[in-house]
Amino acid sequence: MKRDSRLARMIHVLIHMGLLGGRETSETIAKMLNTNPVVVRRTMAALKRKGVVGSEGGRGGGWVLLRPLDDLTVLDIQKALDEGEVLAAGVSEDHPTCPVERAANAALVRAFDKAESALLDEFAKLRLSLIAEQAMSVDRHPPRDGKDDD
Repeated sequence: MKRDSRLARMIHVLIHMGLLGGRETSETIAKMLNTNPVVVRRTMAALKRKGVVGSEGGRGGGWVLLRPLDDLTVLDIQKALDEGEVLAAGVSEDHPTCPVERAANAALVRAFDKAESALLDEFAKLRLSLIAEQAMSVDRHPPRDGKDDD
């Protein structure tokens, strides 16, 4: 199953935008993410609906970061991208009258709910500015092998 990487990818983009002045075109973002500008526009539109970014048309236009990185959490971005559950593992519905299946499903749902709650709490604490600070700290201290992956 393919994993949804939009959250990580948009955090990456938004932090770059915040560090570079807060404005980028769909084409520039698409190059950064190795994807198509249409995919970028669709994803950024979700962030726009939640007031994270705005868009400006015309020459010199593009996507504009509307909130400072210190005002954005991972949870803000997650909610803007997807209103559903973060942990979307399902339960079995093959034998709804089977007591074993019902008990297994109930145990899984309880565990999923606990994990989801803990994850959302962590997302709410994690500001994009903190991630940016960590990135800049790593940038000042390059890896020993001299490789830079960005």
